[in-house]
Amino acid sequence: MSVTVRVPAKVNVQLAVGGARPDGFHDLANVFLAVGLYDEVTAAPADGLTVTCAGPDAHQVPLDHSNLAARAALALAERHGRTADVHLHIAKDIPVAGGMAGGSADAAGALLACDALWGTGASRAELLDICAELGSDVPFSLVGGAALGTGRGELLTPLEVGGAFHWVFALADGGLSTPAVYREFDRLWEGRDVPVPEASPALVDALRTGDAAALAATVTNDLQPAALSLFPSLRATLAAGEAGGALAALVSGSGPTTAFLAKDAESAHSLADALRASGTCRAARVAASPAPGATLL
Repeated sequence: MSVTVRVPAKVNVQLAVGGARPDGFHDLANVFLAVGLYDEVTAAPADGLTVTCAGPDAHQVPLDHSNLAARAALALAERHGRTADVHLHIAKDIPVAGGMAGGSADAAGALLACDALWGTGASRAELLDICAELGSDVPFSLVGGAALGTGRGELLTPLEVGGAFHWVFALADGGLSTPAVYREFDRLWEGRDVPVPEASPALVDALRTGDAAALAATVTNDLQPAALSLFPSLRATLAAGEAGGALAALVSGSGPTTAFLAKDAESAHSLADALRASGTCRAARVAASPAPGATLL
């Protein structure tokens, strides 16, 4: 017997970042939107805990207990007084180290899959609590849809979305470390007061009404200057997307994946073709949002 869970990638349509806290994290106003690029995590009985991975960039995924999916299985097992005897297989389609929460998605997927496989009967609240322990983006990977994340991103308030939004994601050669991007953010703000992060009412309203043009006018990412400082070639990708007709162009999360909002599905495919032809990225993927969170298949 095995259990498979499908989990979505995310894009941050607003990522407002506050100053560093005493614990090293930053307070955020983080508007998450789940998008239709998915990993699938399969849990099967095993002697001990093992992880395998297949798909694009699978060679970049750690297969030891540092993998967030493995840590999710261990955390659930510990809470329920059992051993984490499970083989986790990750079928990878979310870009690795791309700012789209692929590792967080795998953790949420593993948690839901192990809960079903072991019959632990964990409540939604318990699963979200474990998610928050694992990482700031993991709770949203479980929930999906759209949400405002506060605290360090783990405290979620669901948001209404009034229609489909169409995206193109340009994948970069190489990855960016999220901690390194936050360190660069701190360096760029050194000696200045960082504003308190707040969700944009206009952006939340644009999501609610499903208005792509209004959303394009309000998307922001406070980590973008830091990501561009560490990965300057992303400027050319952003420019290529704007030239290709994107309504909005931004770095996705901590990067280096760049996200482009398109007017509709047809425009998204044309934009993806333009980005591929530009030579500024290694691949371009089309996806729509919102997407459901972690789902048992």
